[in-house]
Amino acid sequence: MTTEELYDKLKLIQKMKCETQNLELKSAEQGYPKRLYDSLSSFSNQDDGGIIVFGIDEKQDYKEVGVYDAQDIQKKINEQCLQMNPVVRPLITVVEKENKKFVSAEIPGIDLADRPCYYQGRGRLKGSYTRIGDSDEPMTEYEIYSYEAYRRKYQDDIREVPRVTLMSLDQEELNRYVELLKRGKQRLATLDNESIYELMSIKRGEKVTLSATLLFSPYPQAYFPQLCITAIVIPGRTIGSLGDMGERFSDNQRIEGTIPEMLDEALLFVKRNMRTKTIISSTTGRRTDRTDYPITAVREAIINALVHRDYSIHTEGMPIQLIMFEDRIEIHNPGGLYGRITIDQLGKIQPDTRNPALASALETLGITENRYSGIPTIRMEMEKYNLRQPEFLDERGSFIVKLYKESKDDYEDMSNDEETNNLIVFCKTPRTRKEICDYLGLNSVTYAIQTYVNPLVEAGVIKLSIPDKPKSPKQLYYSVEREE
Repeated sequence: MTTEELYDKLKLIQKMKCETQNLELKSAEQGYPKRLYDSLSSFSNQDDGGIIVFGIDEKQDYKEVGVYDAQDIQKKINEQCLQMNPVVRPLITVVEKENKKFVSAEIPGIDLADRPCYYQGRGRLKGSYTRIGDSDEPMTEYEIYSYEAYRRKYQDDIREVPRVTLMSLDQEELNRYVELLKRGKQRLATLDNESIYELMSIKRGEKVTLSATLLFSPYPQAYFPQLCITAIVIPGRTIGSLGDMGERFSDNQRIEGTIPEMLDEALLFVKRNMRTKTIISSTTGRRTDRTDYPITAVREAIINALVHRDYSIHTEGMPIQLIMFEDRIEIHNPGGLYGRITIDQLGKIQPDTRNPALASALETLGITENRYSGIPTIRMEMEKYNLRQPEFLDERGSFIVKLYKESKDDYEDMSNDEETNNLIVFCKTPRTRKEICDYLGLNSVTYAIQTYVNPLVEAGVIKLSIPDKPKSPKQLYYSVEREE
């Protein structure tokens, strides 16, 4: 950054008085910080990188204390960057303000194929970090594995399952699949079944693959008990809400079977637990039955989870979660977004495929189109129902789809309400809980947040500066542009 940009950054720090996802503060008044590799690692491992500013003492209410020696601190930053793998190449800026020196080190995000960046002195498993809100957290073994899986193009969907034999599969379903494979494929049609089994990843050598087990075994959960869907209905808007009789769940089902069977059972569960409205057209007089959610959108969300979840050994103990709340449906999928795609790019570019063999088999069986049309279809169906657009979240080790029952008009009315709109404008500058409470003229911070702010957070209008630590005393609330 330029010296002018660093001056602006120092002003912003004094205004916000907090660290963020992309900002780390170090005092360095009395000497060089002992631990820097965790921030070097975590910033390198996120797309936007991050900035470390030296000369701000967080313990003294973010006082500008300056650094002990700007020249020496630059030397030591570079020394530690050379101890990272891959080596970190920081952009260092120095400014003087009121006879004090301040140093910033911009840490660029490294390419996905080179991650994780880690401290060589501790090794890859102990020296890799990820940024969670305002802190650097050690990466889990799974997070480290996920980078390696993408870099080396591991295909967990065709890993061998030792206990499964070809004869233990449903022979009728397997033969039907082979016949479907042969249609329109002259060369494939000339091969014997054993050759097709090997060629199409039904088996590898003498071992049956995971995708074949999930598609053709009479009971895949005998081998993988948690490769299923857990479906629950919450009598409220948050986990922990209780019904009139004190019940935690209005409905609760463990959905098992092959992937096609789980898809069908999950759809039946959703249909059973959502209302159907009867609408009479004022112009034609025709009667139309409409469910709370478009079933096509629900189907696409569930099949996307079944096809694109992580099937590695690290997540085989994690089921897909289908949660129906009073106001929304959430589908939690083990394994975050795969490859280089980001949330903003979903449905707009062709993504990398985590489980290509499984996706191809389901296309042959007519379960999915395998044309990357799932996300656009969900958005289009929600629009047809005049419901607010779905929300997609890529959290640590999990991908979440949220379908809201709220109409698009009601959502827009809430955002256009004068009091609400004033609060949104106020929060264009990140605000603390106390600042929001004072602005609203209330005495209780808890009441202000629960009554006025949390509904806007749930609606996606206001965001948290530290989303993974909602109760953090350093939490700030800021407004964002609403998705049309």
